[in-house]
Amino acid sequence: MKCFLPAVILLCFISCHSQNLPSAQGYWLARSKGKLTQLANSLGEDRLGSAKEGYIDTNVLLKVIDSTGKLYHVQLSKYHTVYIAKSDVVPDSVTQLKPFYLTETWNEKPGINDDSLFISMDDRLPYKSWMEIDPARIMIELYGVESNTNWISQLSTVKEIKNVYFTQPEDDVVRVTIELKHAQHWGYTIGYKGNYLYVRVKRQPDPLNIQKLRIAIDAGHGGTNVGAEGVTSHISEKGYTLLFAKALQKYLKLKGVKDVIMTRTDDTTFGNTDRVLWLQQQQPDLLISLHLNSAGSDAQGSSTYYKHIGFRPLSIAILKEMEAIGMAEYSNTGNFNFLLNQPTDFPNTLLEIGFLSNVKDEKKILSLKFHALVAKQVYAGIVDFITNAK
Repeated sequence: MKCFLPAVILLCFISCHSQNLPSAQGYWLARSKGKLTQLANSLGEDRLGSAKEGYIDTNVLLKVIDSTGKLYHVQLSKYHTVYIAKSDVVPDSVTQLKPFYLTETWNEKPGINDDSLFISMDDRLPYKSWMEIDPARIMIELYGVESNTNWISQLSTVKEIKNVYFTQPEDDVVRVTIELKHAQHWGYTIGYKGNYLYVRVKRQPDPLNIQKLRIAIDAGHGGTNVGAEGVTSHISEKGYTLLFAKALQKYLKLKGVKDVIMTRTDDTTFGNTDRVLWLQQQQPDLLISLHLNSAGSDAQGSSTYYKHIGFRPLSIAILKEMEAIGMAEYSNTGNFNFLLNQPTDFPNTLLEIGFLSNVKDEKKILSLKFHALVAKQVYAGIVDFITNAK
């Protein structure tokens, strides 16, 4: 049955929205807005917030069914819901729901350093994406939509997309599979151009040489975000992550890496959301985010973190190099909810160099010689990652 919003229901919609309640229909329509609209799996939280499914683009049509605290409960399809921050949602009192939504033509398009897939949609509908390995694939679920796709135009000139196909596992969910030619994921960007959903898949750099890569270094914290404090020295994490970042920048340039970018070069406040947006504009080949850990006094050693399974090899390679200089293995942590691990656009990892709360680790962190040694090991880890990717 076709749904619409006559004047009486529209008034109810406005009233119910102001009270954060569903309308008489049991829902109201909205659109995503803001810088990075994140989809949360649940109402559970830790110090990094709720577990995230990923981002969606702006102006995506949303069906809001409930409200709690700072989040809206959104119906993606018959059997799928998520939570979205209220600050990332704006009411849509104009759109009338169609009886059904369709995917239609699909087309591949080669770029300079990437390949793209374009999927024609009736509106900007919600989606979710993730990486798979062995074989390397990008998976996408399109919600609230049925397939009317009778051809997928594929080109021999694309260099990273191997195969594209889809299934419809549910009446209103289309699942897209993009098989890659290389085993290593180098990132992808997903969003809308008009009502076309696009997936821009980065090619493996050619030549695959560290000196030819654009490497981004993130000095964690900064400005008003002080971070952890040294247990005996009382130094700030923000100051020493910057020192480690500059040491890494210096060593990379010494090794002939000409294209090194830094999220910050001084003690400035730079929010993580803005860092992600800036990095997405810069499109590095990979990102290393540097931090210093803090926990109980017995916690010791280095750890690396990643969100997407396709980027795990980078985190493992760097952690192994830190162990090679005597740092204890604290952990290699996956599905990490840190904002700078969220982007799918480029391989990234967070390195917790050591614990400021541990006296032995703190002593190393204070040493300029250790800064240079860590830079050398991170460089070696990147080289190992590249070698394995070949």
